[in-house]
Amino acid sequence: MSMWLAVLIATAIAFGLKLVGYLVPTDLLSEPHVKRVTAALPIALLAALVAIQTVTGEGGALTLDARLAAVGVAVVALLLRAPFIVVVALGAATAAGLRALGWA
Repeated sequence: MSMWLAVLIATAIAFGLKLVGYLVPTDLLSEPHVKRVTAALPIALLAALVAIQTVTGEGGALTLDARLAAVGVAVVALLLRAPFIVVVALGAATAAGLRALGWA
């Protein structure tokens, strides 16, 4: 299978999923448990993305480095209700500082 064929198939699948989303009856979407799930889904997906990007190295190997410490500092800052820009700055400064000290 060529790369272009794979891209076209993936595009068709994505378009089909979006089309199916428009065709779902509104009665089904207005149920309380469906609303709870759809409200929590973006949070879960973002958390999974952050977790994967934080601890995955080359080849999918588990890597514990400055990124994990930076995310830890950012979580603590969030728990202390720091503004988002402060959370990002603290995480970036932590990663930069640890990498400068040689803990890549």
